Amino acid sequence: MMGAEVLVSAWVDAGMWNERRTSPSTPGVSSPGRGAPCRHPCSLPGAASAHPSLFLLARVINSGKSQHNEDQACCEVVLVQQRPGQRGNPAAGEPEGGRKGLCFHYWGLFDGHAGSGAAIMASKLLHRHVCEQLRDLVHVLRDPAPAPICLQSDARALAEPSRAPLAEQDAEPLNDALPRFHLEKAVSHESLVIGAIENAFKQMDDQIEREQATRHVAGGCCALVAVYLLGKFYVANAGDSRYGGAGQGSPLPARRRGIPARPRPCRRAGFLRPELLGNEFTHLEFPRRIQHKELGKKMLYRDQSMNGWAYKKIEEDDLKFPLIYGEGKKARVMATIGVTRGLGDHDLKVYSSNIHIKPFLSCYPEVRVYDLTQYEHCPDDVLVLGTDGLWDVTNDKEVAEVVMDVLMGYEPNDPCRYTVVAQELVVRSRGVLKERGWRLANDKLGSGDDISVFVIPLGGPGNYT
Repeated sequence: MMGAEVLVSAWVDAGMWNERRTSPSTPGVSSPGRGAPCRHPCSLPGAASAHPSLFLLARVINSGKSQHNEDQACCEVVLVQQRPGQRGNPAAGEPEGGRKGLCFHYWGLFDGHAGSGAAIMASKLLHRHVCEQLRDLVHVLRDPAPAPICLQSDARALAEPSRAPLAEQDAEPLNDALPRFHLEKAVSHESLVIGAIENAFKQMDDQIEREQATRHVAGGCCALVAVYLLGKFYVANAGDSRYGGAGQGSPLPARRRGIPARPRPCRRAGFLRPELLGNEFTHLEFPRRIQHKELGKKMLYRDQSMNGWAYKKIEEDDLKFPLIYGEGKKARVMATIGVTRGLGDHDLKVYSSNIHIKPFLSCYPEVRVYDLTQYEHCPDDVLVLGTDGLWDVTNDKEVAEVVMDVLMGYEPNDPCRYTVVAQELVVRSRGVLKERGWRLANDKLGSGDDISVFVIPLGGPGNYT
């Protein structure tokens, strides 16, 4: 029976990746058992033993829309080693030329569309790209000093003679009246990590494009990634998945989905490169489709630079189909795709045409940062990551209620409590199969999409600090 197969995965204290499938007749999700060790070249073996909390993933196949679950997920503990030849940080206790590394925790949800190829590839490789981008930053992030403008390797440092600092009497006095063109912009360590994650998404997207033919990478995917590094959570979202915090003291608000959350960049691309519109679309926005009989009349519109609305005289070009049409969940770019951020989709074209849609899509995520060291968390505080299959039928308040109801029924040190939270969120959003399809408790339609949920505890015995 399609839709009744559920997969639960957990990263446990021994660093193992567990999977157990329930029987098709089982209405719930079974607790995971121990599985084979998860081995990865970038992983830190046994690192999870220092963090006994479970990071739970529950997944369920859609209610008959397709034969396979196009959602993919990944959970890793990754060691980032400094590149050979880079200078250490004596101020941070590192020897020159040292190879100390950083460790980060990583969770990723990938919601595939038009095939699962891009989602599978991203789930296996995106964390490696994050690791690679962070390798240049190991010694910088360990140093409390501001980030250097230019990175310097050991080889270059040895080749250049050391310069003694100018004596105070030899220094040229500063003149506040003169323009200081030499002043440098201060860049925080937080901004460096955000940039590393953004570049990792771009590198992943480029790799999908390079290998889509040889590896048969079909379609695209939305990507929601959480990275815990040096006391902070970096949550990167490219697509219509969402995340939110739940619990007594969680500082993490639920974030809106990205469908299409970026109409202005799309319209700007259409304005700057009208040839991409194929003489079929207009970058202007109107409250509704323009009819031919309205030529010459003045109607409301806005262009790529406007927040408000104005009136313009309708011309022949305004009769073209809008670049973005519809509102909310029903909005579509070029009447084809409902998201403006994501990975893949390099071959996606407008139906029955040769117009490529990729130039109007972005692989760069929206990255939000949450400093967990600024808050005191209890074992009931969690971060919930979910694909749109969850959020389409379950709102923020309902998610928070499920989290609190489940957690209050278990002891704070019981690791199974997070398993049950993920299970309950998935099962409630899927609903129960009745004569009129899958129905929720209120008899409304359940989610017809694949549903994947991570529940990540923020406090208690498994506190990241």
